[in-house]
Amino acid sequence: MNKRLPRRLVDGLGVFSLGLGAAQLTAPGAINRLIGAEDNPANRALQRWAGGAREFAAGVGLESRRMTALWLWARVAGDAFDLTVLSRLLGSARGGDARRRAAIATAAVAGVTLADLAAATTVGRRGGRTPVHAAARITVNRPVSEVYAAWRKLENLPRFMTHLAEVRQLGDGRSHWRASGPAGLDVEWDAEITRERADEHLAWESVGKATVRNSGRVDFRQAPGGRGTEIRVHLDYDPPGGAVGAAVAKLFGEEPDQQVRDDLRRFKQLLEVGEVVRSEGSPDGPDVRGLATQHPAQPLPV
Repeated sequence: MNKRLPRRLVDGLGVFSLGLGAAQLTAPGAINRLIGAEDNPANRALQRWAGGAREFAAGVGLESRRMTALWLWARVAGDAFDLTVLSRLLGSARGGDARRRAAIATAAVAGVTLADLAAATTVGRRGGRTPVHAAARITVNRPVSEVYAAWRKLENLPRFMTHLAEVRQLGDGRSHWRASGPAGLDVEWDAEITRERADEHLAWESVGKATVRNSGRVDFRQAPGGRGTEIRVHLDYDPPGGAVGAAVAKLFGEEPDQQVRDDLRRFKQLLEVGEVVRSEGSPDGPDVRGLATQHPAQPLPV
């Protein structure tokens, strides 16, 4: 399974739940007519409170990315309720048009139920955790070949990725990575390059029994107008449970996209200026984990 799929599926179900819940809360009559139900006060109340409020709450819960498994199973239970109501509606529908609408609605809810079940069981196997995806881009005012070469030398990564303590090349496209966590807890893994085309892209993923399963891809292309190189980064990691999982969460912060943007700004500084300055006076500003609390202004040697 694509490592990004569970997170994308959960996010998609969250957005769907918010949209459907909002429609049921604000336009219950239209929803009743859409599914072939009689539009009366009782059915409107059913749409609003048994359907809309439930869907909207589940959507908020899923988008919060907390207690994901609980909210997914709540959706599955809600689907079962909806299918029961729709089956009764299908059996009592008067007229061909109402029966057709009820049948379409039943098929649609059955399809959503399968998606909810797939997401709930996948997340459940992970102990309620979902893979984390982070992405960012930046333009560096240096030639593509220079930017690619700087990134391809993996030992450079800890110079701008603050959660990394060391990356050591092992040969044959393999490398050993070490991240320094809180309370002296280090997280280590081996990785291998899976795809590479000089000056275009570089992809890697963890191998073996990695404590933190992860993968990454960086794309390089010439920026429009001869403004240097545009870099696009995609990172995925599957957080473990327990103390190590808590350490990983702190390493990557609560906003992994912002963390990657911070790393890319430091990479840009490194190539364009030749050093990374971490201080409250830095033009990059504070990063998501509070590096700006370091005090002025000591350049990091490159």
